[in-house]
Amino acid sequence: MAVKTIAQRLELLHKLQTIDSRLDQLRAVRGELPMEVADLEDELEGLNTRLNNFKEEIEHFNQQITENREQIRTSEELIRKYKGQLDNVKNNREFDALNKEIEIQELTIQAAEKKIGELETSIKMKQELIDEVQGRLSEREEDLKNKKKELEEITAETEKEEKNILKEREKAEDDIEDKLLKAYDRIRKNFRNGIAVAPVLRGACGGCYAKIPPQLQSDIRQSKKIVICENCGRINIDARMAGIEEQVEEEKPKTRRRAVRRKS
Repeated sequence: MAVKTIAQRLELLHKLQTIDSRLDQLRAVRGELPMEVADLEDELEGLNTRLNNFKEEIEHFNQQITENREQIRTSEELIRKYKGQLDNVKNNREFDALNKEIEIQELTIQAAEKKIGELETSIKMKQELIDEVQGRLSEREEDLKNKKKELEEITAETEKEEKNILKEREKAEDDIEDKLLKAYDRIRKNFRNGIAVAPVLRGACGGCYAKIPPQLQSDIRQSKKIVICENCGRINIDARMAGIEEQVEEEKPKTRRRAVRRKS
């Protein structure tokens, strides 16, 4: 790449800025749709995670219910066994011991039945939450479907033009040295409107409207060096390089009025 003058470098940067601004305007047609689609996808992911968590909890509750019902069956069998043994006891000690075991198993059954009731209540509550989340999930899926369709339609309309602008941008990039291009891209990312190269208008930066010292204005007009706005960090160029003809109003010389004496 041949060494270019400061003026040539600035002209190339302005050309790239013009291309990027066209690209930004084209993409702005999509508005907030890409962000809305991304937000809906994130929300759907969160809702599905909640749904899966609820389902896993219900599965765990059902497992606990099964275990408690199994405990009830075991305790009932033991009670029948101990009651059968009561007919063959030989002394009061054996009789009391068996009754104690029966009592323990009955308490175990009561505890298991209570636990089953609590688990069934928890399942009912979780199921209500699942129904609520599934309702929201269905709504958001429909919203996402519509948003994606709308975005695809807009993208289809601008896709060809965007490809052409991107090719134009690639060609413009090839003419700019890497160091300067990286600086331009870095500056562009700092501003929401993507303006990294701003003309000087009425003695001020066209990006942030901060006044520029006269000496720097002179340097910018003569393209002596690449000047960065001290306030916002944008690259400043002469308005004429940006195709803007400024009208500078020159101060008109003041005329002295002679006092006219009236003759008495």
